[in-house]
This record gives sequence, structure tokens and C-alpha cells, in this order.
Amino acid sequence: MTTSIIIPEPPKGRSRRRRRHRVPAGPLGYRLRTAWSDPTNAIGILALILFAYLIVAPVVSLLTDGVTVSRQDTGITQQPEGSLTSYYLWRVLVSPQAHAIFWGPLVNTLVIAVGSVVLALVIGFGAAWLLVRTDMWGRKWFATALIVPYMLPAWTFALAWLTMFKSRSTGGQAGWLEAIGITVPAWLSYGHLPIILIFAIHFTPFVILLVGNALKRFDSTLEESSRILGASRLRTAATIVVPILRPSLISAITLILAKVLGEFGVAYVLGLPANMNVLATSLYRSIYSNQPGTASVIVGAIVLIGAISLWVDIHFLREAKRFVTISGKSGSSGAVSQLGRTRGLATAACAVLFTLSVAVPLTVLTLSTVMRVPGRFTPDNFTLEYWVGTGLQTIGFPNGILLNADVWQAAWNSFWIVGLASILAGFVGLIAGYVIVRSSSRALSGTLRQMLFFPYLVPGIAFAAAYLSLFAVQRGPIPAL
Repeated sequence: MTTSIIIPEPPKGRSRRRRRHRVPAGPLGYRLRTAWSDPTNAIGILALILFAYLIVAPVVSLLTDGVTVSRQDTGITQQPEGSLTSYYLWRVLVSPQAHAIFWGPLVNTLVIAVGSVVLALVIGFGAAWLLVRTDMWGRKWFATALIVPYMLPAWTFALAWLTMFKSRSTGGQAGWLEAIGITVPAWLSYGHLPIILIFAIHFTPFVILLVGNALKRFDSTLEESSRILGASRLRTAATIVVPILRPSLISAITLILAKVLGEFGVAYVLGLPANMNVLATSLYRSIYSNQPGTASVIVGAIVLIGAISLWVDIHFLREAKRFVTISGKSGSSGAVSQLGRTRGLATAACAVLFTLSVAVPLTVLTLSTVMRVPGRFTPDNFTLEYWVGTGLQTIGFPNGILLNADVWQAAWNSFWIVGLASILAGFVGLIAGYVIVRSSSRALSGTLRQMLFFPYLVPGIAFAAAYLSLFAVQRGPIPAL
């Protein structure tokens, strides 16, 4: 006996309606339909448009100045304003002034960057290991205290260093050490060494946070298995620990390098007295002397170095997927090493790091506000007139800080600008981070991630110049600056 099943055809009107919304067949059509079915992608596209307008357009406008003739250089180039030229590239890279403008600052920048990165990695990795993988005393307290140096502006460390180690060879008042009779060599007062030390102290928290979080997720049974199989501690570290931590280390290096490239205050305070320039200070001089073409070429070099480091970071983030532990149960990631007799030594090392990176700079800066003459620790030299005094013989500050209306206005401007910027950055960053993590389009998330990291590679002073150049007149919703 045979049973027949009749499947009715759909109504003609419904079939036609479905046919209107049908996406073309094939891989491309499927990807388009999948992408548009996710609202995250729509948010991501709107974010790309917004950030292209606020980030990419100003930087492109600034870089364009490096290949077009500006008004003040029409006589030198013998070309009309706005025409294409290679004059600025020649001036920065080949001309007799190229060493002072670019190559010398580039070498100084790379030396400082490499020294800062290496020293920050050594100190930060050691501190992170002690905080996460040992039983040293005060781990929770030090985990917060050792992050404080990054909360302080880097130039505050430069001012503290200058207060202590300033040499009278550059004029002005002596530093504390010279005031008490200790001769300070010039290489210790200014130049590469103090800048590297300050950057290392300031950026060590980066390494502590990134490496510390990676160590918390690290399965210590991998180390135990390696040791059981006969591998030495050194081989275990080289073949097990370092490959797993390598993405975190590369991210820390990228962040530190990008910040060092664009950091201006420390190099300005401790570099210019010794006539030592880095790319950021050379850029400042070009902008200050109204040389936009030269400044844009320097910005292009900084962006290129930062882009290379960003590419390396992205490459190692992809490589990180190779080091994933797959198991049926969780490993002993919380295991710690028993230090035994060296427990007190490890705690003392972290205490010394906190003292040098937080306590000493803040103490020096605080004491300098209540001393008439630097370095004289006599009772009659201490005063509160710089805080609450009136009729002071100081230029621009006739009254103490607490009685100065300009200071209070500046403090208010700082608080509302920083507060508003923090709120906007948190809100926009939350949305962008959600799109980057949850978007089904790898191209969209990758492009958005790189675009958002782009301002981190450009010095703030260059971004300010770019915004003033592009938005000198009202463009769309952005009012004239």
C-alpha cells in the first residue's frame, strides 16, 4: 500500500513578498545577510564613520601639510601655496639641518625608548611575579600601591628629579644635593639617564598590570609537569612561561613605546637644559616656530614607528591563540611559591620600589613648596607663604596658591575638562569595546580597534595642531576652534 503526501504550495502573495527580501545566493550574499542581521555591526559602522571624522581626518590633514607648500614657504620653494612639494621631506631628512631636526632626536628617542622598555620590563615583571606567584607580605597592599606612579603625571617625577639633582651649570638655583655640598655630574642631572629612569618608574605599572593578570590566569600545573619531566627552571621558563606570557609582554612594550614617542614634558624639562632633543620636543619647536610642513613630516615618522609597533602587537595577539590550555578541569592557577627566608627580602624590595617611585618624589615636591631656599633644612627656611601668603615677590603669583583666583580657575578648568573627558571616554570606549569583542565581522572589529588605538601613537601636541588646522572654521557639528 502506497501513501501519498501532498505538500501545498505557499500562497502566491507571500511567495512574492519573500522574493523581494531575498539576499543573493552565494558566499558574499550569506556574509552580507549575516552581518546585517547583527545590530552590533550597524553600531560599529556608525562608530567607524564618527572616528574617521574625529581621528583620521585631522591626522590626514596634518600629514598633508608635509607635501604641500604653506603660505610662509612660497618664496623658498618658488611654488604657489597648496601645490605639491618635496621640500619638507628634503629639509627634515637630507638637508644640513636634518641632523638637528630629525636624525639626532630620532636616535635619542630610540635610545630612551629601548632603555625605558627594558628597565620597566625587568622591574615590572619581577614585581608582578612577587605579587601574584609568591607568599610575600602585603601583596594586596602593594598590588594597589605600586600602580600609583602611573596615576601621577610623568612631568611631576621630572620636577622632583630636577629639585634634587639640578646642576647650577645651567643657571638658576641649585638643587638639593648641590645646596648641601654634593657635586652633581651633568649626565645625572639632565639627558638620557634621568629620562630613562623616570619613564621606567612611570610605566612599570603597565607591566605589573598586564603581566600580573596573565600570571593569574596561568596554569601552574604546566610548570609542575615540566619539572617532573626533568626540565630545569631556566628551560621551563623559556619554553613554558615566556611563550604564554609573550602576548602580554608585547602589549606592554607597545603601550610604553607609544607613550615614550609622544611624551613631551619629561624630555622638555630634563632634555633641553642639556640641548638634547627627542622627536616630541623637535615637533614642539617646529610647531612653535610656525613650520607646519616640518612638523607634519616629524609626525609622520612618529606615526610610522608607532604603527610598526602596533602591527607587532596585533601579530602577537593572533599568536596568543596558539597558547591555550584545553583540559577537562581547572588548573591550579592560584598556586604560589613559598619564599621561606627570602620572604622579608622580597617584601623589602617592593617597599623600596614604592619608596623610590611614590614616597620620595611626592615628599620632595611637597617640601619644595614650604622652603624659601632649596636644600636648606633649617627652621627659619620653612614657610607657608607660598600657600597662604600675600604680597609675594614672585612673578605672576602675588598671593599664595590658596588665595590666588587664577589658580582656582585653572583647577576648576582641569577638573571639569578631565571629568567630562573621562565620562565620554568611558562611554564611547564601552560601546566600541562591545563592538570589537562581539561583532561578527572580523574586518569591522579589527579596523575599529586599530583606529581607536591610533590617537595613542600621535603626540597630543600634534593632535592639537591638527584640530586647529582642520577645524579653524566650523565643519559640520564641530564648531570653529
